[in-house]
Amino acid sequence: MTEYKIVDPTTNALVRRYPTSDDATVDRAIAAAAEEFAEWRRRPIKERADAVLAVSREFEHRRADLAAIITREMGKTTREALAEVDLSAAIFAYYAEHGPDFAADQRLDIRGGDDVVVRCEPLGALLGVMPWNYPYYQVARFAAPNLVLGNTVILKHAPSCPESAQAIEDIMRAAGLPAGAYVNVYASNEQVARAIADPRVQGVSLTGSERAGRAVGEVAGRHLKKYVLELGGSDPFIVLPDADLQAAVSAAVEGRMGNAGQACTASKRFIVVAPLYDRFLDAFTAAVRGLTIGDPTDDGVSFGPLSSEEAARTVIAQVRDALEKGATAVAGGSRPARGGAFVEPTVLTGVTPAMRAYREEIFGPVAVVHRVPDTATAIRLANDTPYGLGSVVFGRDIAAAKAVGDALDVGMVSINGPSGTQEDLPFGGVKLSGVGRELGSYGMNEFVNRKVIRVRGRAG
Repeated sequence: MTEYKIVDPTTNALVRRYPTSDDATVDRAIAAAAEEFAEWRRRPIKERADAVLAVSREFEHRRADLAAIITREMGKTTREALAEVDLSAAIFAYYAEHGPDFAADQRLDIRGGDDVVVRCEPLGALLGVMPWNYPYYQVARFAAPNLVLGNTVILKHAPSCPESAQAIEDIMRAAGLPAGAYVNVYASNEQVARAIADPRVQGVSLTGSERAGRAVGEVAGRHLKKYVLELGGSDPFIVLPDADLQAAVSAAVEGRMGNAGQACTASKRFIVVAPLYDRFLDAFTAAVRGLTIGDPTDDGVSFGPLSSEEAARTVIAQVRDALEKGATAVAGGSRPARGGAFVEPTVLTGVTPAMRAYREEIFGPVAVVHRVPDTATAIRLANDTPYGLGSVVFGRDIAAAKAVGDALDVGMVSINGPSGTQEDLPFGGVKLSGVGRELGSYGMNEFVNRKVIRVRGRAG
């Protein structure tokens, strides 16, 4: 059975258990969201946008408390936790400001001269299934555009994030949203499947693992429900021979080790063209060795523990598999001699297709560095993955760097800078990295009925 609880990964101590919702509670949540939809959709979009702006201000007002919650739940450093709260507030504010324009009627000029508009209408109650690595941000990018559009939200968060899940619902109430507009449930996987199948639920958005995405997509497809899946990534970071070495190394450390490496868009495979390989590896390894791990509330700590003991064991198993099959750990490679779900910042070389680390997503502070003879080989290696989320290309010749980016089978390319996210930048991938897009204007293009209204013959 799904168990909702807080286990502080810094110490692996149990903080608090939360009761899993029973079937009746989940049913009431679905009923509340479905019933409220009839009222919420009829409110003027400006009124809905104002409510979402109030959500943004509540995030700002509760900034320190919200950050402390996710540090306790999943080990995020205080610095990164505060940044996540700020980004979440920015997302709600962005859709409050721009959402009404994104949803405005679009007039079409069609053959024959009839008066035609395409109207954006909400679909209904939506289910969100969210992960633990960014407890506020992931929810914000799903909930904000849909609340402005007029959909209602049932939110099932990760079992390790019950306190942040409740905090978000509390914010919604404090901001003045009606109870059915946003409902938090501590649901089990079985209850999620039944909710997707429920005719009162019109769509589902999941951010999580490939395994979870397959399960949700299968149920949604069987019941002809709209779905968005934001899944894993094994993002390449390509260093071309003319790259600015210092800038590339700095971006590599930031892109791989941020959030203790627990990001789907983290750069995970560093593919360096031979002329720069030795210098890059030496500088990158030295920078990684200089990182400090420890209590995430300490200002001087680079990153804290992984989200859980299970997560730490999974990452170390992937590293050991590589080492046993001939790879080399030029930095790290084990767990420090202390309690908690910590993993040393690690750099692996000599990784081959026979190793788990070659194709699997490593969700932790482990970088795999490959040496390739030329740019064509770098592109082939970058695309030799079932994932296709983000990527980074470093090179002073911008046209050449862009050409490499054009050849990558990914949803996002960053030239001369680490992958990042912001409220007005579309987010999403291809292949096993998911289906659909979020953020920017695209965030309001998924769970929407684009109704065509045609008036035959223009009124005289």
